[in-house]
Amino acid sequence: MDGFGYLGPYALEWFNMLVRWLHIITGIAWIGASFYFVWLDNTIRPPAPGSELAKKGVAGELWAVHGGGFYNPQKYLVAPAELPKELHWFKWEAYSTWLSGFALLVIVYYLNAQAMMVDRSVADLTSWQAVGIGLGSLVVGWIVYDLLCRSPLGRHDLAFGVTIFAFLVASSYVLTHLLSGRAAYLHVGAMIGTMMVANVAMLIIPGQRKMVKAMLAGQKPDPIHGIKAKQRSVHNNYFTLPVLFIMISNHYAMTYRHEYSWAVLGVIMAAGVLIRHFFNLRHKGRIAWKYPAAGVALLALLAFAIAPKAPAGSQAAAGQDEAARFAQVRTIIDQRCVSCHAQQPTQPGFATAPGGVMLHTPELVSQNAQRIYQQTVQLKAMPLANLTHMTDAERAQVGAWFETGAKTGQK
Repeated sequence: MDGFGYLGPYALEWFNMLVRWLHIITGIAWIGASFYFVWLDNTIRPPAPGSELAKKGVAGELWAVHGGGFYNPQKYLVAPAELPKELHWFKWEAYSTWLSGFALLVIVYYLNAQAMMVDRSVADLTSWQAVGIGLGSLVVGWIVYDLLCRSPLGRHDLAFGVTIFAFLVASSYVLTHLLSGRAAYLHVGAMIGTMMVANVAMLIIPGQRKMVKAMLAGQKPDPIHGIKAKQRSVHNNYFTLPVLFIMISNHYAMTYRHEYSWAVLGVIMAAGVLIRHFFNLRHKGRIAWKYPAAGVALLALLAFAIAPKAPAGSQAAAGQDEAARFAQVRTIIDQRCVSCHAQQPTQPGFATAPGGVMLHTPELVSQNAQRIYQQTVQLKAMPLANLTHMTDAERAQVGAWFETGAKTGQK
């Protein structure tokens, strides 16, 4: 971006926005297709024995109405007797989602690794080390997942699900002890997303191509390809809710900044899987409220367990003069916050103040007192990855200032 001169960060911000928009659009298309086809598989009903549909090899069908029209999708046991002239494939939604998501990782995290990926209170890494860990997690995640699928464990859905969940939680533990909280969470999500898109690119689509090739050669397709593709498609369906949470997780520092952030993520992922399982069973005609109830209970217990506590020593400065207390807070904010939260940020990689919050004048500090207290004291989300090394004592001073009225001492 050096060729853009002083407009480099601004141009990068636009690139970030447009790629993020693309990622959301393609993600909606991919996840929507996943939800629809799993619903379709679970909802179709077998035709009557001896009927024309049964003779054609149809395994199930359903009637639906949408947008003023009637639809009659049918699924064959293996394949129709004759390949249709026009066959629709569902693959570009997955590929576009992963490619745009990886582009976002590069733009937001890899090009600004020191600010976005490295937290020196966690691990003192160089930018290249942090990026290497991030990329390595994507490769290792797919290899472990694929080997587990191909192992005898892959034939036992529950045991496989528990094992891959344990692997993801273990990966979260490792990443949160190497990278900043935000980067760790995003890479767990990217790891799952890589598993999902690799399922499509390396197993589902190749299997479908083999079936089509067999039909074009006048041969009967091997049903094993459909069985394997269905298994990976179901896995992708259960991955969706955890991935969707991780996509928005950087807005919720109470999760990724917690001391046990890896366990927090594990609980949220488990709740997502339980809720998704309820809907998959419901499509089959089974109503099992125990699953969403368990998911909601997990989230409620988690919210209670990680609720912020009053910072120790926050009343230490309660007896100080208001002006002196505010002067101390201004000094802390100038040293720890204003490099990003200013009209013209000096922190590399930031074209505008994050969230539009600027703190470079006394009036702006007073105006944003609630937000400062929440982000620096309650959640400890800021400074980002504690890039400017705000101490616990400084957080306590900010807390004392806010809890005694957030006054400036000015008449």
